[in-house]
Amino acid sequence: MSGHSKWSTIKHKKARLDAKRGKNWSKLARAVTMAAKSGGNPEDNPRLRLAIDKAKGDNMPKDTIEKAVKKGTGELDGESYEEISYEGYGPSGVAVMAIALTDNRARTAPEIKKLFERSGGNLGAPNSVSWMFTQKGIFAISAEDVGEEKIMEIALENGADDVSSSTLVHEITCEPGAYQVLKDALEAADIPIASSDVTNVASNTILLESVEQARKVLRLIEGLEDHDDVESVSANFDVSDEIMSEL
Repeated sequence: MSGHSKWSTIKHKKARLDAKRGKNWSKLARAVTMAAKSGGNPEDNPRLRLAIDKAKGDNMPKDTIEKAVKKGTGELDGESYEEISYEGYGPSGVAVMAIALTDNRARTAPEIKKLFERSGGNLGAPNSVSWMFTQKGIFAISAEDVGEEKIMEIALENGADDVSSSTLVHEITCEPGAYQVLKDALEAADIPIASSDVTNVASNTILLESVEQARKVLRLIEGLEDHDDVESVSANFDVSDEIMSEL
């Protein structure tokens, strides 16, 4: 199971500060705008539907979401963004991919490079680690909320590829095309979803064997996630439940 998913589950259970929410809304609106460039109807545009669901999940006002959609379709003026993948290695040789939406790559690239270097890692060339990752739908569900047997039953009946469980979290993976069906099924069963996304999932993981190793990696992950231009971060680390609990 991905340590990144365990971290996401714990992080999503924390209360969000108002200032943090403001930054999240800016990122979420940007993602909605970018997705709407391929079509403004979420029923016909899975990427837009996912972006809108995330925005609603963070309590973004309806009119803000609608404005973001209209910027993407060209009905309203807005900034021009491009999607760029930044890849490299973090502490302990962990492979990291950060997806950014930026209006100025000359500003964003050196800032991302500095975050990697401060962590003891290094920013790599395009495709240096992307070969390790495949786009998947991924759900993290707190083990406190539901048992493994029920999760397994719902997941396998609704297109999941795999289910893995620990004492902290159940992780479900599926093909991107099955994401919405699976999400609807979990919600219909009143199962709280700690986090869900269509994102890059690593084909293999590196086990971090100490709290200090994990802290160094998570410092990089958090630094990237906190960057104004970064929309998502994927990494191939794993940690034991005991170490994650200490964190």
